[in-house]
Amino acid sequence: MKTKSFDNVKDQVGFCGIWCGSCVVGNGVLRELTKEYERIVEKYGLEDWASEGFDFNEFKKGLASIRDVKTCSGCLKGGGRDNCEIKNCARSRELKDCSACEDFMVCKNSEILKKMREGARDAGLLVKDKDVDQKHFLKKAMSELENKSPHCILFCKT
Repeated sequence: MKTKSFDNVKDQVGFCGIWCGSCVVGNGVLRELTKEYERIVEKYGLEDWASEGFDFNEFKKGLASIRDVKTCSGCLKGGGRDNCEIKNCARSRELKDCSACEDFMVCKNSEILKKMREGARDAGLLVKDKDVDQKHFLKKAMSELENKSPHCILFCKT
Protein backbone atom coordinates (compact mmCIF):
# COMPACT_ATOMS: atom_id res chain seq x y z
CA MET A 1 0.00 0.00 0.00
CA LYS A 2 2.96 2.31 -0.32
CA THR A 3 1.55 5.77 -0.84
CA LYS A 4 2.54 8.29 -3.48
CA SER A 5 3.71 10.48 -0.60
CA PHE A 6 6.02 7.74 0.65
CA ASP A 7 7.47 7.23 -2.82
CA ASN A 8 8.24 10.96 -2.86
CA VAL A 9 10.21 10.93 0.42
CA LYS A 10 11.52 7.37 0.82
CA ASP A 11 15.01 8.24 -0.45
CA GLN A 12 15.17 11.65 1.19
CA VAL A 13 17.26 12.46 4.24
CA GLY A 14 16.90 16.10 5.22
CA PHE A 15 19.79 18.47 5.82
CA CYS A 16 19.35 17.76 9.54
CA GLY A 17 19.72 14.00 9.03
CA ILE A 18 16.06 13.15 9.64
CA TRP A 19 14.76 10.52 7.21
CA CYS A 20 11.61 11.96 5.64
CA GLY A 21 10.39 8.44 4.87
CA SER A 22 9.87 7.85 8.59
CA CYS A 23 7.72 10.97 9.09
CA VAL A 24 3.97 10.20 9.28
CA VAL A 25 3.15 13.55 7.66
CA GLY A 26 5.64 13.19 4.83
CA ASN A 27 5.10 9.50 4.11
CA GLY A 28 1.29 9.64 4.14
CA VAL A 29 0.73 7.36 7.15
CA LEU A 30 -1.17 10.03 9.11
CA ARG A 31 -3.59 10.52 6.23
CA GLU A 32 -4.06 6.76 5.61
CA LEU A 33 -4.58 5.92 9.29
CA THR A 34 -7.08 8.73 9.67
CA LYS A 35 -9.04 7.57 6.59
CA GLU A 36 -9.14 4.05 8.03
CA TYR A 37 -10.21 5.33 11.43
CA GLU A 38 -13.00 7.38 9.82
CA ARG A 39 -14.16 4.25 7.97
CA ILE A 40 -14.16 2.16 11.16
CA VAL A 41 -15.99 4.82 13.17
CA GLU A 42 -18.68 5.02 10.48
CA LYS A 43 -19.04 1.27 9.80
CA TYR A 44 -19.21 0.30 13.46
CA GLY A 45 -21.72 2.99 14.35
CA LEU A 46 -19.50 4.24 17.14
CA GLU A 47 -21.63 7.35 17.50
CA ASP A 48 -24.09 5.19 19.43
CA TRP A 49 -21.33 4.11 21.81
CA ALA A 50 -20.03 7.58 22.64
CA SER A 51 -20.16 8.89 26.20
CA GLU A 52 -22.93 11.27 27.11
CA GLY A 53 -21.96 14.82 26.21
CA PHE A 54 -19.45 13.68 23.60
CA ASP A 55 -19.85 15.81 20.48
CA PHE A 56 -19.52 13.21 17.75
CA ASN A 57 -19.88 15.76 14.94
CA GLU A 58 -16.95 17.79 16.30
CA PHE A 59 -14.97 14.56 16.58
CA LYS A 60 -15.66 13.79 12.92
CA LYS A 61 -14.62 17.34 11.97
CA GLY A 62 -11.38 16.82 13.86
CA LEU A 63 -10.68 13.59 11.99
CA ALA A 64 -11.41 15.31 8.67
CA SER A 65 -9.01 18.09 9.63
CA ILE A 66 -6.25 15.59 10.40
CA ARG A 67 -6.95 13.64 7.20
CA ASP A 68 -6.58 16.84 5.19
CA VAL A 69 -3.19 17.83 6.63
CA LYS A 70 -1.02 18.52 3.60
CA THR A 71 1.77 16.00 3.18
CA CYS A 72 5.28 17.38 3.36
CA SER A 73 7.51 16.92 0.34
CA GLY A 74 10.64 17.14 2.49
CA CYS A 75 13.07 20.04 2.67
CA LEU A 76 15.17 18.76 -0.22
CA LYS A 77 12.12 19.11 -2.46
CA GLY A 78 10.84 22.44 -1.15
CA GLY A 79 8.92 21.24 1.94
CA GLY A 80 9.62 21.93 5.57
CA ARG A 81 9.91 25.36 7.17
CA ASP A 82 11.01 28.09 4.73
CA ASN A 83 13.06 29.80 7.42
CA CYS A 84 14.72 26.62 8.72
CA GLU A 85 18.19 27.58 9.92
CA ILE A 86 19.55 24.11 9.21
CA LYS A 87 18.27 24.02 5.64
CA ASN A 88 19.44 27.55 4.88
CA CYS A 89 22.92 26.98 6.33
CA ALA A 90 23.44 23.65 4.53
CA ARG A 91 22.27 25.12 1.23
CA SER A 92 24.56 28.12 1.57
CA ARG A 93 27.49 25.73 2.15
CA GLU A 94 26.32 23.44 -0.67
CA LEU A 95 26.14 20.43 1.68
CA LYS A 96 24.01 17.32 1.29
CA ASP A 97 23.44 17.28 5.04
CA CYS A 98 24.91 18.81 8.18
CA SER A 99 27.02 15.78 9.01
CA ALA A 100 29.22 16.61 6.00
CA CYS A 101 30.06 20.03 7.47
CA GLU A 102 33.58 20.66 8.74
CA ASP A 103 32.10 22.96 11.39
CA PHE A 104 29.53 20.38 12.55
CA MET A 105 30.80 20.26 16.16
CA VAL A 106 30.98 24.06 16.58
CA CYS A 107 27.97 25.04 14.48
CA LYS A 108 25.99 28.11 15.48
CA ASN A 109 22.85 26.02 14.86
CA SER A 110 23.98 23.04 16.96
CA GLU A 111 21.35 23.57 19.68
CA ILE A 112 18.54 23.80 17.12
CA LEU A 113 19.89 20.75 15.30
CA LYS A 114 20.16 18.78 18.54
CA LYS A 115 16.59 19.70 19.54
CA MET A 116 15.24 18.76 16.09
CA ARG A 117 17.03 15.43 16.00
CA GLU A 118 16.08 14.48 19.58
CA GLY A 119 12.48 15.51 18.98
CA ALA A 120 12.39 13.49 15.78
CA ARG A 121 13.76 10.40 17.55
CA ASP A 122 11.27 10.84 20.40
CA ALA A 123 8.46 10.96 17.82
CA GLY A 124 9.68 7.73 16.23
CA LEU A 125 11.44 9.17 13.21
CA LEU A 126 14.72 7.70 12.08
CA VAL A 127 17.79 9.95 12.07
CA LYS A 128 21.06 9.43 10.21
CA ASP A 129 24.14 9.85 12.35
CA LYS A 130 27.42 11.45 11.31
CA ASP A 131 29.78 9.24 9.31
CA VAL A 132 27.02 6.84 8.26
CA ASP A 133 26.73 6.01 4.57
CA GLN A 134 23.34 7.27 3.35
CA LYS A 135 22.60 4.23 1.15
CA HIS A 136 23.35 1.87 4.04
CA PHE A 137 21.26 4.02 6.40
CA LEU A 138 18.27 4.04 4.02
CA LYS A 139 18.41 0.28 3.51
CA LYS A 140 18.48 -0.36 7.26
CA ALA A 141 15.83 2.30 7.94
CA MET A 142 13.47 0.85 5.33
CA SER A 143 13.79 -2.57 6.96
CA GLU A 144 13.05 -1.11 10.41
CA LEU A 145 10.06 0.86 9.11
CA GLU A 146 8.34 -2.24 7.73
CA ASN A 147 7.91 -3.58 11.27
CA LYS A 148 7.36 -0.33 13.12
CA SER A 149 3.90 0.86 14.08
CA PRO A 150 2.19 2.90 12.71
CA HIS A 151 4.52 3.07 9.71
CA CYS A 152 4.00 -0.62 8.90
CA ILE A 153 0.69 0.39 7.29
CA LEU A 154 2.75 1.42 4.26
CA PHE A 155 3.73 -2.18 3.68
CA CYS A 156 0.30 -3.77 4.07
CA LYS A 157 -1.26 -5.47 1.09
CA THR A 158 -4.45 -3.74 -0.04
